[in-house]
Amino acid sequence: MKTRLQTRQRRKLHTRKTIRGSSATPRLNVFRSNKHIYAQLIDDVAHKTFMTVSDVKITKGTPIEKAKEVGMELAAQAQKQKISKIVFDRSGYKFHGRVKSLAEGAREGGLIF
Repeated sequence: MKTRLQTRQRRKLHTRKTIRGSSATPRLNVFRSNKHIYAQLIDDVAHKTFMTVSDVKITKGTPIEKAKEVGMELAAQAQKQKISKIVFDRSGYKFHGRVKSLAEGAREGGLIF
């Protein structure tokens, strides 16, 4: 029997076959742990990470509110680097809860995907 991690890794690899980030449209990668959520903008062509944002320093709010704030902060930093279009990579997680909230925060911040 497969564990949750093994099935998530299989879904992650399946979607990563088609999702590629470039310098014009970087990939927004999401990692969700039990306590925190992390987001990165990655250029897969140059193998470079543009920025990383997490909710480690955010103390107030529910986990969903923290994830939305992470998305908005990521969008603000991306706008400073003149990045407006991205490709969303949910890393095998369901588009629900904290992952969805992060995506909504990034969209509200001005990112297009």
